[in-house]
Amino acid sequence: MTAVYKHRLFWPIVSLITLIAINAIARPQFIKITMRDGELYGPLISILRESAPLMLVALGMTIVIATRGIDLSVGATMAVSGAVALTIIDGSGDPGNLGTVLTACVVALLVSLVLGAWNGFLVSVVGIQPIIATLVLMLAGRGVALLITGGFITTVNSEPFAFIASGYLVALPFAFLIGVVAIVVMSLVERRTALGVLTEAVGINPEASRLAGVRSRSIIWGAYMVSGVLAGVAGLIYASNIRAADANAAGVFIELYAILAVVLGGTSLNGGKFSIAGTVVGVLIIQTLESSILFLGVSSAQSPVFFGFVVALVVVVQSPRMREGLAALSGRMRSRGPGARNDDKVEVA
Repeated sequence: MTAVYKHRLFWPIVSLITLIAINAIARPQFIKITMRDGELYGPLISILRESAPLMLVALGMTIVIATRGIDLSVGATMAVSGAVALTIIDGSGDPGNLGTVLTACVVALLVSLVLGAWNGFLVSVVGIQPIIATLVLMLAGRGVALLITGGFITTVNSEPFAFIASGYLVALPFAFLIGVVAIVVMSLVERRTALGVLTEAVGINPEASRLAGVRSRSIIWGAYMVSGVLAGVAGLIYASNIRAADANAAGVFIELYAILAVVLGGTSLNGGKFSIAGTVVGVLIIQTLESSILFLGVSSAQSPVFFGFVVALVVVVQSPRMREGLAALSGRMRSRGPGARNDDKVEVA
């Protein structure tokens, strides 16, 4: 039983189940799922759909943090990605053409790849501290997005593009399926190949890894490129959801939520060991909490305090000292069980 307590995913999963249970007790319809026209609907389905952008950003952030880095520019990358895609679609003669939408999305992701490569270049080649290197793009990225859109909110009426965020495939939201594909690909690449081990080695000690023959520079560079591409996909989903490119609102504070999700999932900010599954649970905790605020009728003025209080509670419960204390308490309870008392009686006799 002690081994279960010590597992890195135990308390994150307990926190997620507790949040769902509290919502279900307060309003039983929270866990109600209905089928309409072959599509699933309900608060839980909405959580899965709305978690897609944060899920993608957090997955990229996990790999970056595993290399002992940080990426503060993911929100700006989202804004640029959405601006590029919407500008191309809006400027075309047929916004509803599937080929036009695919072209716009590919170009937007290529731009996001370049932005990620820029961050990786500053960190791995130039040697700038990650928080400073990515802060440059964080500050300049939204300005670039505004330049692309001409300083206006670009809107489009394109059903193929709107399908990215609001469409359904095999009864599930398409945005959620994009997140699932990203999770599967990241898990296979990082846990079924040597890349995951090398990433952890670089995060634990970059210099020792380099001396051992590991191409730490390439791995760090690649991590930021992956983060950029995933942030670009998240930007497309966000823009598709509102059918507009809003450079000022796209991805605001998402870098902070992504870091929080990664930490809640058990990944250390010191680099090295990381958990894809933990990040997934962390994202679901945050998204469930945000949905709970609306579902339980908490006012907008009180929601930041409510959110902060619950997050603080979850972090405290998952802290190493709290885990050690609960494990010690469990051990003392077992030692005072019926079997232990019988043994004491035998020794006295």
